[in-house]
Amino acid sequence: MDILRKPNNENGVYQSITTKNTGWQWLNFEARKMIKGEEWSHDTLEDEMVIVLLSGNFKVSSNKGIWQTFNGRKDVFNGVAHTLYLPKNTRFTLTATSDHLDIGYGWCSAEHDFEPRFLTPSDTPIEIFGGDNATRQFNDLIPPGFPCNRIVVREVYTPSGNWSSFPAHKHDVRTVDDKGELLEPQQDETYFYKFQKPAGYAIQQVYTKESDNPKKHFDEIVRPRNNDVVVVLGGYHPVVAEHGFHCYYLNFLAGTDQSLANTTDTDHEWIYGSWSGKDKRLPLVTPKMNDNEDQ
Repeated sequence: MDILRKPNNENGVYQSITTKNTGWQWLNFEARKMIKGEEWSHDTLEDEMVIVLLSGNFKVSSNKGIWQTFNGRKDVFNGVAHTLYLPKNTRFTLTATSDHLDIGYGWCSAEHDFEPRFLTPSDTPIEIFGGDNATRQFNDLIPPGFPCNRIVVREVYTPSGNWSSFPAHKHDVRTVDDKGELLEPQQDETYFYKFQKPAGYAIQQVYTKESDNPKKHFDEIVRPRNNDVVVVLGGYHPVVAEHGFHCYYLNFLAGTDQSLANTTDTDHEWIYGSWSGKDKRLPLVTPKMNDNEDQ
């Protein structure tokens, strides 16, 4: 099972995860580096798209508006993302306005029209979640309830040595309760990694429980490094950051519902009640850090 995808270029599009090379129904993801003055033109056609600024600055001109960043972060550990949501039938040109630009973007099919939205770091909700050595920071770029079709985007900061996406959870079988309330959507998901130091890595497990589905049982453990993508093809998917290296990952999700509902591994559910405090190293980034950038 090829769940760990290495970057394939130093420049240009260096990650490309598509429905064609995953067998997925919904989600596509790419990461791209550009130099100052370089342009990228695209038409979303029948898809919606979210562009996340990883580092640098850009300007986007389109048939639905013009947007520009001025305080883009130096890297993902020096501020919060700018996020641009583009609905279907948007023709745009993105221009790098800093010496080096790094962006991640995802797209999926869209049935309905929504308005484009440009979200600054100060627009982005931040949550410190979990406890003890499973504390991490969520920056909700495109959270559940955002006016779009089905895409969800979150960036997650996991301090050195901490666990993340934990207790382990899954969202691969759409499930509702007897009142019709959504318990779990079916979603495709990517984990796009960066680390505060180049030598850093994380350990991620992607597994199913034999009791859930004996015919589709699998258990994979991979070691993602900087700019790697882990493709979650189903099952539970916890992460732990290497001691000494803070870990960042950008999650894109798309599927049956615009939601972060999930099912916890029943072996882990007790952990929610065991935490005694939060990791005081968090938050690792804040919007104020963007204001100190000089790009």
